Order: sequence, then C-alpha cells, then structure tokens
Amino acid sequence: MRTILKITGAAALLLSISACAPSASQLKSVLEEHPEILTGAIEKHPEQFMEALQKASEAAQAKAEAAKMEELFKNPLNPEVIEARGFLGDAKAPLTIVEYTDFQCPYCSKGYETLEEVRKAYGDKVRVLVKNLPLPMHPQAMPAAQYFEALRLQDPAKAYAFYHEVFANQDGLNKDKEKFLDAAATKAGGNLAQLKKDIKGPKVKEAIAADMKEAESFEIQGTPGFVVGGIPLRGAYPLPFFKQIIDRRLANK
Repeated sequence: MRTILKITGAAALLLSISACAPSASQLKSVLEEHPEILTGAIEKHPEQFMEALQKASEAAQAKAEAAKMEELFKNPLNPEVIEARGFLGDAKAPLTIVEYTDFQCPYCSKGYETLEEVRKAYGDKVRVLVKNLPLPMHPQAMPAAQYFEALRLQDPAKAYAFYHEVFANQDGLNKDKEKFLDAAATKAGGNLAQLKKDIKGPKVKEAIAADMKEAESFEIQGTPGFVVGGIPLRGAYPLPFFKQIIDRRLANK
C-alpha cells in the first residue's frame, strides 16, 4: 500500500511539474528519486519503448554523421592527382572522383556500376581517376592491378578500356585468371609483349604501392573506396550518396 501511494504521489508530482513546463533538471530529479515510474511505463509498453530507443539512436547517429560530414567539407582530403595517369570522363571536369579499387572484389563491381551512373548523370562535370587497392584475399587482384598500370604506361585510354572489360566480365577473371587478363589487355589494344616487361619494372610496382599507401592514409582499408571532391566514401554506396556530395561541391565552384 505504501509503495502504491509512493508511486501515485510521485506521478502526481510529475504531472504537477508537467503542467507548468518543467525543466530537464526537474524531470531528471523526479525520475532519479522515483525510477519505478519509468520502469513501470517500460514494462507496460515495451514495444513503444524499444521503438523510441531505436529512433533516438538513429537520430543521434545521423546527427553525428552530419557533423562529421560538415567537418570533412571544411577540411577535405587531398589525394594526389597526376594528370598523365588519365581519367574516365572529361580531363577538364571541375570535380574529381578518386576510386580505390580491387579488380576481383565483387563490391567493386557494384561500385563500378554506380560510377557509371554518376558519369551518366553528370557528364563533363566529373572525372574519375582510378587507383589500385588490391586486397590480399583476392589472388587475381594484384596481377590485374599490374596489367592495368602497365597498360597505363602505354596509353591511359587502353588502361581504362581494360578496366571496363574486367568489371563487365569479372567472372572471367575469377575463372580464367592470367588467360583472361591477357585477352582483356589485348582487346583493350595493349602491346602484350611490352606489358609483360613493364609488369616486372619499377614504375608499375611504385604506382601500385603509392596508391595503397595513400588509401591507408585516408583510412580506406576495404574496397571500393572513393574520395569525391575531397570527401571520402568507404564502401559501395548507391548513387544518392554521391549526388549529395557532388551537388554541394559543384554549387560552390
């Protein structure tokens, strides 16, 4: 009986405070002195409580992400852009997207498709610079990266033709390995004999190592990774995530 009176009294106190717009400290004080009010409400409406908790968590996460994004817009990343490596799209485009890719990664295949959507949506306003991040769990990723960079030494356009061919036929890479790479490089117009020599040379090795080191410095550990106008996207995000960054970046140019 005393417990009931206690709860009833506390509830009455809470209601009286509520009637005159209580401060956060007043509500906190009442609930700290009478936690049974809150636990009773939770026990009576557990589903509503969990839903409210989930929404509060999502709201807090969204707020934190928004704050982090604003900080990135103030202090964007600055990846190295060497014009001689070539681009997908107009070389004079006002916005650069750097992609860190693994030719054998299935998520990179999805990332490739999204980048094609981006290029279709923005035309000559964006250019894409592809860099290498071959992961150790993909045995054909490093050989493919080496072919890509060796072709780049011959002609960036051939390297990007190879890039398209691999991601359009990734199953072929998984199945036929070097045979597929040779065929893809030949189809891209590459000199296969010269490519085989360049793969063993320092330029290919140094280019891939520099790409991997830069990705690590940007905390891009998995693939695909992107730096969109200086803003990192770590993962195979869909088109809307690219658009919100690109639109804001282009609006400020």
